Amino acid sequence: MLTIGVDLAAEAVRTAVAWLDWSAPGRARLVGVAAGADDGLIVEAVTGADKAGIDCPLGWPDKFVDFVTAHRAGHVEVPEGVAGRTWRRDLAWRVTDQVVYARTGLTPLSVSADRIAHATMRCAAVLAELARRGRPVDRRGDGAVVEVYPAACLKGWGLPHRGYKRAANLSELGRLVDRLLEAAPWLDLGEYDPICRASDDATDAVVSALAARASALGLVTVPEPGQAGAAGTEGWIALPTTPLDRLVAAG
Repeated sequence: MLTIGVDLAAEAVRTAVAWLDWSAPGRARLVGVAAGADDGLIVEAVTGADKAGIDCPLGWPDKFVDFVTAHRAGHVEVPEGVAGRTWRRDLAWRVTDQVVYARTGLTPLSVSADRIAHATMRCAAVLAELARRGRPVDRRGDGAVVEVYPAACLKGWGLPHRGYKRAANLSELGRLVDRLLEAAPWLDLGEYDPICRASDDATDAVVSALAARASALGLVTVPEPGQAGAAGTEGWIALPTTPLDRLVAAG
């Protein structure tokens, strides 16, 4: 099995792709990392992998889309007896975002009210190209692509999940890589170890590839029946449900 992770930003300069090879029993080897990944590279990487984990919302909240459509037509209606933050919650956060918060205490960035929307616009173009190439994406996580959230993965695995971003925190990033390798001694970063310690984008891409492996093995959260409809349009963040070691033991 080959899984990839994509730490998707609005522009290529902050986007990284990582390739993990699981062919050796009980081992996972990092066989490639690409920084500054453009759309073409991402599409090629996804089409060449068994499973891809993308760290980016795959869609917008359904209620937000309905709200914008109603606003354009001049027919916005505020629910009676509900105001302020409570009313706006379902416009700002998808069903999956609210599930992630309930399970982990972490709040994903709002794709309708935060700058991450720029990355999702780019992601929409990537998903459209995949569909044109015969790889349509099921936003619930079935098929070639699954939406992932590295911070929640790291927290679930008992690893540092905050404070390692940006150049000012390289020492914390290095500690995260050390902790990850201690928790997963079967993970071989090989020649790409230095770039993981120098780039949080690269490290997030590796974590995304690990989450893609968990999804491929069925070791992640999936939408409940009442959530499946929204997940199909909004996207669904697949949270690993087992310790890291299961990623090799289950294979």
